[in-house]
Amino acid sequence: MKVSGSLLLASLLLALWGPVGSVQAAPFYGLVPGKGFEQVPIVSMQGRKYQNLIRQHTDFSCGAAALATILKYAYRLDVDENKVLQGLFAVSDAELVQRQGFSLLDIKNYVEGVGYRGRGYRVEANTLENIRIPTIVLLDLKGYKHFVVLKKVDGADVYLADPALGNKVISMETFESQWNGVVFAVIGNRFDRDSVLVNPPPPLTARGLHNIRAPLTNSELLDYGFRHTELF
Repeated sequence: MKVSGSLLLASLLLALWGPVGSVQAAPFYGLVPGKGFEQVPIVSMQGRKYQNLIRQHTDFSCGAAALATILKYAYRLDVDENKVLQGLFAVSDAELVQRQGFSLLDIKNYVEGVGYRGRGYRVEANTLENIRIPTIVLLDLKGYKHFVVLKKVDGADVYLADPALGNKVISMETFESQWNGVVFAVIGNRFDRDSVLVNPPPPLTARGLHNIRAPLTNSELLDYGFRHTELF
């Protein structure tokens, strides 16, 4: 089948950004090398950024959203930010929370109230790579205290699920400059060892598109007129 230039361009753009306005995986018929056209799930760049995490909707609910992310994606509980917020307010000082946000003690009290154990540990940065479950960590972002989910550490890369900014990978150097040295773990018997939180996809980059079923190989791109040197 001969592929027109406009169809090729549409395929490439959808692979990069997905359907306009989409934040969920959507079916799309793409050209898969060696297989022709087949239906493959397409997730927009925005959707990928916030995939498999629960976003915060208030300036004090990062702790609730981080905890809800772990309960939902590591323990398969049917929770959202609002449900966890209600539970946290029941075990904390609402007025203090409005001013300072939730504390790890509040989170611990809520976790233990729903049948799990909550444990905080002070650990060395060089041991983080050995932790095999997602944990909650507190970062200091230029004076703003912010809870995020530490998914895993892989060498010098730290994988985070940030309730405000989405999934991201930062350097260990940057992480250490922001982190207070404590991890908070939710421990229970129903932990999903295949959770997307401990097995996150690699960072999405232009060069890495071939790893997520990019429409065309480099040689096929040459066949369709992409003959200029890559910019990045």
